[in-house]
Amino acid sequence: MTKFTNPGLMPTNRRNILRGGALAGAAAFAAAIPAGANTTPRRLPVPNLRAPAPHVVKVQAEAIAAATPADLSGMERVRQELVAPPFAPVHEQVATGAPKIVEIEMITEERLMVVDEDTGASIWALTYNGSVPGPLIIVHEGDYVELTLRNPVESMMEHNIDFHASTGALGGGALTHIYPGEETVLRWKATKAGCFTYHCAPGGAMIPYHVCHGMNGAIMVLPRDGLKDGAGNPLRYDSIAYMGEQDYYLPRDENGDFIQYATAGEDYADSLDAMRRLTPTHSVFNGAVGAITGENALRFNVGETVLMVHNSCNMDSRPHLIGGHGDYVWETSFDVAPLISMETWFVRGGSAMAAMYTFEQPGVYAYVNHNLIIASLLGATAHFIVDGPWDNALMEQVVAPHAMET
Repeated sequence: MTKFTNPGLMPTNRRNILRGGALAGAAAFAAAIPAGANTTPRRLPVPNLRAPAPHVVKVQAEAIAAATPADLSGMERVRQELVAPPFAPVHEQVATGAPKIVEIEMITEERLMVVDEDTGASIWALTYNGSVPGPLIIVHEGDYVELTLRNPVESMMEHNIDFHASTGALGGGALTHIYPGEETVLRWKATKAGCFTYHCAPGGAMIPYHVCHGMNGAIMVLPRDGLKDGAGNPLRYDSIAYMGEQDYYLPRDENGDFIQYATAGEDYADSLDAMRRLTPTHSVFNGAVGAITGENALRFNVGETVLMVHNSCNMDSRPHLIGGHGDYVWETSFDVAPLISMETWFVRGGSAMAAMYTFEQPGVYAYVNHNLIIASLLGATAHFIVDGPWDNALMEQVVAPHAMET
């Protein structure tokens, strides 16, 4: 039964929803602007669980204002068209030429998503470009990422972005707070090679609220000369499977049914209560139970090498490819030699990683969180369908199941 609930102590409207960040401790400070300037004051919000003293904010604002502009003259600009998960944007595995400025665009879209069709459980997902997880970004070490971030005027909430791969200003989070109807441009240099999480971090309790409503994704920063094994030999992949593991904490009513809400943000108080239990109602790949199964299963061929990029912004995970392995696994950085021949690998909560495998047999492979309670009961399962000839030298059914003689 559909139930619309307003958990707040005040009437729910756009302005009160926006105030949620302040209620959660996300203070916004206005930086100084020239007297008489006809413009909106720049805000320097503080996405911390506890707001720092005003003088700390002022010192950072003054340091930014006094900084010498970076000399990027002569650098080539390229535009990367982001695509929806589980796919990856067009990119080079080995960089050609000098570092570039990679231009991307993201829109913070708040949309109602069905999490589980069997139960009708749904959530007002907070997303980058409409998907959970947000799109995969791929650049090379030494490149600049130049993001244009837009918050549509019809949004209910303030949003920003924190790139774990970047340096300074809370991962860019302190410089990208935008209210509905605003946009901002952030440029930062990719100095570390590896896979990294990005996520929204408005401040206070709004940080886990946004993360647990799907507002996170991954960026892969490749070495300029590409991936290599422990001996320095080049490694290549044919395709990418981008997996975002998302934990949801959906509120229930007194009968145990999932509550449905009329607008984004209306579930704020109920969601905080549910999250405090630290027990997710769902833990899924790419936004919903079964999102990468059935007709949406990923398809590969025998002999195809796949790079599995796995992002888990909030909880630890233990991916396992049932029927396959991790030939090469980078749990931390591309600067270190990959682990080899792994059965199950580890994704630290708040990080992303990569594992490479070349398929040797056809059939259905289940990609799961090998906490099998999470995989089987909460939804963290995906399917890969592989086409090609069967190799009996690797596995053979010698005798088919049959009744035993008694």
